[in-house]
Amino acid sequence: MLATGRKMAGEGELNIPGENKREKPGNGTPGNHERSKGRVAEDCIFCQIAAGKIPSEVVYQDDRVVAFKDIRPVAPVHILIIPRKHIPDLTAITPEDGDLIGYIHLVAVKLAREFGLADRGFRVVNNCKEEGGQAVFHLHFHLLGGRQLQILG
Repeated sequence: MLATGRKMAGEGELNIPGENKREKPGNGTPGNHERSKGRVAEDCIFCQIAAGKIPSEVVYQDDRVVAFKDIRPVAPVHILIIPRKHIPDLTAITPEDGDLIGYIHLVAVKLAREFGLADRGFRVVNNCKEEGGQAVFHLHFHLLGGRQLQILG
């Protein structure tokens, strides 16, 4: 919706192809991108980190998200922010996940401030699916900073 309160052309209920086909449980592996409806995928390493079953250097957590340091950082500050809810990748989100995705970005800004990045600059990145560079099939966002990052494009 525009600031004027008018709807943009085509705005209204989202018509997402395959929206009602996301009822099958998924395991979070590259070969199976199906949604697990918020349940923990037993073979998903990020679900296990969120559940406290695998140790990690957690820097923030609450009932919706967990943020922890990446074990293979590509910048001085490299934090992964994940929803506790298992979502395989960005293409698996639903309109109901909109608040969660926004909340993840608010957590990214909070952490950027805490790690001294907010005034200097930082990047928030999501890699989606194999060709997009996604290595773990649980939705996650990378918070990167602490040095001059290369300009994209």
